Amino acid sequence: MRYLPPIAALVLLATAACGAGDDTGEAAATAGDYPVTVDNCGVDVTFDAPPERVVLLESAPVTIMHELGVLDAAVLRAGAFPEAYYDGETNAAIAAVESLGDDVDTSGHLQISQEVIIARQPELVLGLPDGITREGLSGVGINALVQPVMCPDGVDATTFDDVYEQIETYGRVFDRTDEADALVGELRDRVAAVEAAAEGAPERTAAVLYPTVGGGSGYAYGNRSMAHPQLEAAGFTNVFGDVDERVFEVTLEQIIAADPDVLVLLHVDGDPAAVKDAVVALPGAEDLTAVRNDDILVQLFNFTEPPTPLSIDGLERIAERFLP
Repeated sequence: MRYLPPIAALVLLATAACGAGDDTGEAAATAGDYPVTVDNCGVDVTFDAPPERVVLLESAPVTIMHELGVLDAAVLRAGAFPEAYYDGETNAAIAAVESLGDDVDTSGHLQISQEVIIARQPELVLGLPDGITREGLSGVGINALVQPVMCPDGVDATTFDDVYEQIETYGRVFDRTDEADALVGELRDRVAAVEAAAEGAPERTAAVLYPTVGGGSGYAYGNRSMAHPQLEAAGFTNVFGDVDERVFEVTLEQIIAADPDVLVLLHVDGDPAAVKDAVVALPGAEDLTAVRNDDILVQLFNFTEPPTPLSIDGLERIAERFLP
């Protein structure tokens, strides 16, 4: 559900200018001309034509592909694709794509072999879960694109520009630059609407966590994750905003010491109540302000990470739950 407060009308009077420079790479030719080369995690990836056989090894690219009108290029998928992310039309399209399995571990990582992917001879693989490498795929003529925030060498502090730049990259790869520009303009307006609504809100702190259901290490998100600009846009101070990491292990003692007013808990799939219980049932969790006040939002992982249009949906969910 989109959060569109009355003040949004002031923001929507003008369409924001299209994105800043794209650090994910620039096309080697103008729209519609191939080959097109993009820089992905420091690697040049070249396309001789718009990809027509795409394997989805993560759910994050679905929204961009749908909005650009190229989701029909997806011929295989693997992993979890929760229906809550998408509208009915998109869910129907995903359901029609052959699944190679949905085996994910407790930390949300897909378990699948590279040989299974290679045997199906796609043109493009989106996402590189453990055990699948860019080098192994490129050796047999298969391109791969990774969400820049997931690059092995890491990223600088993440912003909403990372969302826009990713859309523009897909627009070039799939020859949908006009659609990409229109989508970026819409998303900029939606972010601005939430920022405007948050201007008069009381100052509060927050943390975004990935609890491990059933025990084990929990994780928190620093300033190199999409969680950080989300919290800032909704008017919160990220209690882990001084951590120059995307995600890191965190103890309950560290969370209690930071004592955020609000908690946003992420999960890949399954029962949201179990995710919440994994935090509130911990010994000492009752000392947390967010737990005492039940200021907790559980939402699916892609509503925050990685930077995609779903991150703006997630921002609006945070605003709807916590802004006055």
